[in-house]
Amino acid sequence: MGASSSTEQVSVEQREAESLAASTGALPMLQKAFSILSDSQTGTIPLQSLQQCFSLIFENPRYESNFRMLLSHLGPSIVDHFFLAEKGGVSWIEFLRGYVKCCGRMSASASFHVLFKVFTAMTVKAGLPSQLQVESYDTDFKMSGFLVPSDLLRLLLMCWVMRLESSQRKAIYDPPDINHLALSAVLSCAEVSNHLDIWDCDIMSKDMELPAGKILMWALKSVPSLADCFTQFVQGKIQKSITAEQDKLEPSCTSAHNLSVTIESNTSLLTLGRAWAISLTMRSTLDEEVMKACFSSYSDGTKESLLYRSSFHGKGLSRFWSNVQGYNGPMLILVAASSGDVHEGGGTVRRWILGALTYEAFENRDTFYGSSGSLYALNPVFNVISSSGKEKNFVYSHLHPIGRVYNPHPKPVGIAFGGSIGNERIFIDEDFAKVTVRHHAVDKTYQPGSLFPNQGFLPTECTVIDVQVWGLGGRSVKQTQSKYKEREQLFTEQRRKVDLKTFSNWEDSPEKMMMDMVSDPNRVEREDR
Repeated sequence: MGASSSTEQVSVEQREAESLAASTGALPMLQKAFSILSDSQTGTIPLQSLQQCFSLIFENPRYESNFRMLLSHLGPSIVDHFFLAEKGGVSWIEFLRGYVKCCGRMSASASFHVLFKVFTAMTVKAGLPSQLQVESYDTDFKMSGFLVPSDLLRLLLMCWVMRLESSQRKAIYDPPDINHLALSAVLSCAEVSNHLDIWDCDIMSKDMELPAGKILMWALKSVPSLADCFTQFVQGKIQKSITAEQDKLEPSCTSAHNLSVTIESNTSLLTLGRAWAISLTMRSTLDEEVMKACFSSYSDGTKESLLYRSSFHGKGLSRFWSNVQGYNGPMLILVAASSGDVHEGGGTVRRWILGALTYEAFENRDTFYGSSGSLYALNPVFNVISSSGKEKNFVYSHLHPIGRVYNPHPKPVGIAFGGSIGNERIFIDEDFAKVTVRHHAVDKTYQPGSLFPNQGFLPTECTVIDVQVWGLGGRSVKQTQSKYKEREQLFTEQRRKVDLKTFSNWEDSPEKMMMDMVSDPNRVEREDR
């Protein structure tokens, strides 16, 4: 069942459904899954089997009980709203149609409507209060109502769990800190006072109404790949049904809390929540590399993708350069800074984290360069600032020239992103002691947006706490950099050595040359003819 033979007549409906499923590239997978899940007598998939296929039992006690109860209704909600049952089961045609409704080609807005529809159905089944309504038509959706911050946080956590499930990671991970994502949505969708203290106020506990339309606009702008978590989950669960046992299909169970693994640490600026937020802004294979940066590590506990960390390798442009030189791939630069003096007891210290994504290797230039990039505000509020397409001043990295000569107009030494020379959007000095952030009015390379809360029009100079660089080019780029460093080390050692055997006699030896220079450097010697 699921594969049409050459002798039987194929209906127009089946041909159309198979054509739509084939356009997604998943028709062979769906044929195998249907043959495993379907009943041999009825030729349909029993509802219980299909619900079990998409079910997700999640009993990690570190998540709130309401959220765990919400996830228990994921499988039934998917089947009820996308797969039409006939005669107690789902036929081959309806199975294809249901898959296309979940994972077919559609606009980004339609993908988010599908995600919100599933979340609303789960909320109703779980008996939780819901003020969000999603109505679907043949070719359109209509969403009304609102969410409260606690609902939004559950929605984000649900997408996080579905992303983990689709990536086939077996260990259980503690809930990531995604308050910066939820706070970004709250500030974009709700009416919040300008005098609100972002660092101290617990907005999640407040009863604010986030209109459905504004939530959708925020998601499309800030986290365009959020809806892909649901698509990848459906595809992953169907793929798992193929590799499962023929007669019995067990729901994925991740309840053994003793397997819990905590990846986040106080020394890493790229926590799971921040890495996931950055990956949600990408629609390429680079999003998986960002997530791998948090999960992969060497046996000694250091991150495999971490190229440079100022708290470990030392502050300064030279230390930075010695660790990133030769890495010809995408890199994520994170800067933790404070707007107050962390060493003084008086005053208010505000800490924040910003990031910059580059796609090329760093070069020692006195001009801007680069072809693409993005800026990120990561803490306390998430914000992505993509390129505007007007200018290409993406990266500036300039070291002191080796042969120093007088220059009446020296170029600044340091690292910068956006803006122009002298008016950089972000500028880190050569000692990695200060970072200067300017208003977006000076920058035509990146789009407008704040890099930290309450950013004004005047330049803000802050103290650098830590700088980290993460390589996102994969293992092959890292191996190429290692070979580059080995060659440079070999050349350095060769330049330090002087082979005296290459000099045939005393007249050609370096000792003779040095003694002649010391005795009379201006002496004129007659040339032998």
